[in-house]
Amino acid sequence: MATSTYRNKNKVRPRKRGAAKRRRVLMQRRRLVSLGMCEEAVAKLQSNELRALLKYPKKVQQSCESQA
Repeated sequence: MATSTYRNKNKVRPRKRGAAKRRRVLMQRRRLVSLGMCEEAVAKLQSNELRALLKYPKKVQQSCESQA
């Protein structure tokens, strides 16, 4: 039995996958659009900018209302 590889959590842990990341980014984009941002502006954002904006949803909502 290969107990040494089973006990080594670094070798048997689940890896991050590209499909899961794309799914998360898509959901984050949808959340920003539902907060009131226009879709063109959201499409131009990078993933780290999306996460930064979603940390403060009330600020995003207020800024979108003031622009409209």
